Amino acid sequence: MKNIFVGNLSFGATEDSVRSLFENHGTVEKVSIVTDRDSGQPRGFGFVEMPNDAEAERAISALNGTELGGRALNINEARPKAERGSGGGGFRRGGGGGRSRW
Repeated sequence: MKNIFVGNLSFGATEDSVRSLFENHGTVEKVSIVTDRDSGQPRGFGFVEMPNDAEAERAISALNGTELGGRALNINEARPKAERGSGGGGFRRGGGGGRSRW
């Protein structure tokens, strides 16, 4: 199973339009377009899962740089998701801050 990153998607792109593009090159297991958590609007990228690695490689080679919805797609093998630390969220714990409260 290969997970493929599809970048520079137009905001009007649908899972069906991305699926049909990739199905010309092999079996597509899953398509997901990433949306903003708060607004629900597409973020301009997504992922395609293809069970056959050889078909996935051919799709990446054939489709990288092609246009969908007037935008040139950036397609490559997805990198593994980074592990998040237990502190996460970017918030500091404890005191500190810019100035003294005294």
